[in-house]
Amino acid sequence: MKNNLLGAVEARLGRYRSETYPGRVHDQHICDAEEPGFPSDIGLCQDTGFQGYPPAGVHIYQPKKKPKGKELTPEEKAENTLISSMRILIAHIIAGVKRCRIVKDVFRNTKLYFADQVMEIACGLHNFRTTLRYNTLE
Repeated sequence: MKNNLLGAVEARLGRYRSETYPGRVHDQHICDAEEPGFPSDIGLCQDTGFQGYPPAGVHIYQPKKKPKGKELTPEEKAENTLISSMRILIAHIIAGVKRCRIVKDVFRNTKLYFADQVMEIACGLHNFRTTLRYNTLE
């Protein structure tokens, strides 16, 4: 089972979850089918799996690849470091959702839409834990 998850870096919350797709489906094909809406003038850090997927009105930040036989400039290296520091926060959001083992283990239930409900509950639990953690620190 596979979902796409969009997260808010500043709040460390999952903001959008795609429908659940069975088997091996490419991330970009899920985005093409779902067409998630983005607010205008936001920054979107995406990995190279979404190359060629530019949503309208969004600033896209992707890491630069090193050209063959050449090196990246110091500015490009600094930009890659900044992008990777934001992407690690998204990886922490995904890990927080996968804390519920039912999401990361083999899902054997065959009831219709049950996988979507499980993923939605796992995302909600992550957001609940995160909200409680950061609201009690303030």
